[in-house]
Amino acid sequence: MALLVKSLISDIERTPGVRVFGRVEGVQGLLVEASGLRNRLSVGDRCQIQGRDRWIVCETVGFRNGRALLMPFSSLDGVGLGCRVEVADASPVLYPHPDWLGRVINAMGEPVDGKGPLPVGDRPYAIRNKPPSAHSRQRVAGKLDLGVRAMNAFLTTCHGQRMGIFAGSGVGKSSLLSMMAKNTDADVSVVGLIGERGREAREFIEDDLGESGLARSVVVVATSDESALLRRQAAYVTLTMAEYFRDQRREVLCLMDSVTRFAMAQREISLSVGEPPASKGYTPTVFAELPRLLERAGPGGPDQGSITGLFTVLVDGDDHNEPIADAVRGILDGHVVLDRSIAERGRYPAINVLRSVSRTMPGCNTPEENALISRARRLLALYDDMAELIRLGAYRRGSDPAVDEAIHYYPALEAFLGQGKREATDLETSYALLTQIFS
Repeated sequence: MALLVKSLISDIERTPGVRVFGRVEGVQGLLVEASGLRNRLSVGDRCQIQGRDRWIVCETVGFRNGRALLMPFSSLDGVGLGCRVEVADASPVLYPHPDWLGRVINAMGEPVDGKGPLPVGDRPYAIRNKPPSAHSRQRVAGKLDLGVRAMNAFLTTCHGQRMGIFAGSGVGKSSLLSMMAKNTDADVSVVGLIGERGREAREFIEDDLGESGLARSVVVVATSDESALLRRQAAYVTLTMAEYFRDQRREVLCLMDSVTRFAMAQREISLSVGEPPASKGYTPTVFAELPRLLERAGPGGPDQGSITGLFTVLVDGDDHNEPIADAVRGILDGHVVLDRSIAERGRYPAINVLRSVSRTMPGCNTPEENALISRARRLLALYDDMAELIRLGAYRRGSDPAVDEAIHYYPALEAFLGQGKREATDLETSYALLTQIFS
C-alpha cells in the first residue's frame, strides 16, 4: 500500500501543470544543492531559484545524496540557504522562424541585436537533439562553393561534409570563417560564436560578415564572460538552427568558432559535479559530447537539405595532437590546418595544404581535377622538402629536374593560395586559375 501511494504521488508530481517546489540546501562554487525535487527532475531539466530580487534559471547536472545538483545560467548573487526552487514545466526548445535570418541571438534564443522581438515558429525544436540515424541519411554529394581558392581547389568541400579548421590563436580562423560565410553559395549560413571576446563578436558581424553575409545568416553569440552552461548551450542552439533550415530543404553552411571552447565549457561543468579528469583535465563526458554535437551536422534525409559543418579547433600551444584536436579530427570528414609560420610570412589565409585533407574530395572531383591537384601538391611538397637548401643557396639548378620544376612553379602556387579578405573566387574560376599556372 505504501509503495502504491509513493508511485501515485510520483505520477501526480510529473503531471504537466503541477507546480513543484524545493529548497536550496547548499551552495559550493557554481553548484547548488536542492532538496525536495528528487522524483521530479532528471539530468538536463530546467528549474528556477528565487533569489533576493530575481529568478535564476538553472539546469540539472547531476544528483548527490538524494539532492539535485543545479548549475545556474547566470551568477548566484542573492541566493542563500532555504531559497525556493521551482521546477520548470517546459523542456528546453526553440521555435525558429524563417524571419530569423539576418538576426543575432544568444544561447537562450533571445535577440541581442536591438532589432526587436523574434517571430515565433509553429514547431518546437529541441536544443539538445539527437543526430539522425546513419541509415536515414543521404550520401554526401555535390560540391559546395566556399569562395576561397585554397579551399575550393585543394580542399574541395561537398554538401553535408564536416570539416575541422585547426589553428592556434591569432592565425586567422575567424577571418577564414567570415570569408566563407560571405562568399558561399549555400542557401543559409548559421554562425556560432562560442566563447568569443565581447569586442570581437560585433567586429565579426559588422566588418567581416557584413550586411550581405548577415542577410542570409543567423548568428548565435555567447561571449567568454558568460557561464559555462550558456557557452555550451550556444553550440547546441547553433546546430538546432541549422537543423531547422535543413528541414526547410535548404543547403546550410554551419560555422562554429570554436569547438574547443565548447569542450572547455563542458569540462568546467563536469569538474563542478565531481567527475574525474581523464586527459589534460578533460573529463570523459567531454569526449562523449563531442560526437553527439558534431554528428548533428551532415546530409539530411530524402526530403531534407544538408548541413555542411566547418568547426574551428583552437589547438593548445600549437600542438595539433592535443586531446580535443585529436578527438575532433577522428570524428570529422577532413581537416584544414592553419600554420603560424605561413601567417608570419604574410600569406593569408594561412592554410597548409600539405597537412590538410578533405576525405570526400577525390570522389567529388573528375579524374582531370584530381590529377591537377595531385600535381600541384607534389610540387609544393618537393619545394617544402628542399626549402632550406634553396634558401641557403646549396641547391644548384639542373641537379634534379623535378626540384627545378617545383622551384619554377612555387611563386605562382603561393600567389594562388593567398587571397584578400574582400576577394571571392568561385569553384570554376579556382580550377581555371590553377590550370592556367601549368599551361
